[in-house]
Amino acid sequence: MDDDTHIDADHVDILQTFIESHGFLSWLDLTVEELERGRIVMSVPYDEKLVNPGSPVGSIHGGIAATLVDTASGFALRSTFDDPTTGSLATTDLNVTYLRPATNDLRVEAEVLRTGGSMGYTDTLVSSVAPDGEEKDVAVGRTSYRLFHDSE
Repeated sequence: MDDDTHIDADHVDILQTFIESHGFLSWLDLTVEELERGRIVMSVPYDEKLVNPGSPVGSIHGGIAATLVDTASGFALRSTFDDPTTGSLATTDLNVTYLRPATNDLRVEAEVLRTGGSMGYTDTLVSSVAPDGEEKDVAVGRTSYRLFHDSE
């Protein structure tokens, strides 16, 4: 890395290639929008396949927001590794608070709060464009992970 926050474009390409080869993440059509050390922004386009059954407003299932919180948090933490393509991590706690229905494309931003030798913590924000055209927060999340920097 050139400085404290820069992530090489190759890492973004590697991450996007991983997503596209991953059955569930590719099914969601997940895209990396921004990536820097300790922070990531990702998006998922609105799709009928993600909607709650019988929802009169076409709201996206809350499990999709929870998936975004978990996935973006893991990638944000991975970006703090000396080599983000090595090592692994495991979710130890995932908390999601839903604020309002999501009825449009989803955007998630995850930021690392703290990372150490064996544990990492993140805050996340999931947003969507509301029917009034304004982007609004639809969920917030906080996670903790067990970190394995060298695939221990």
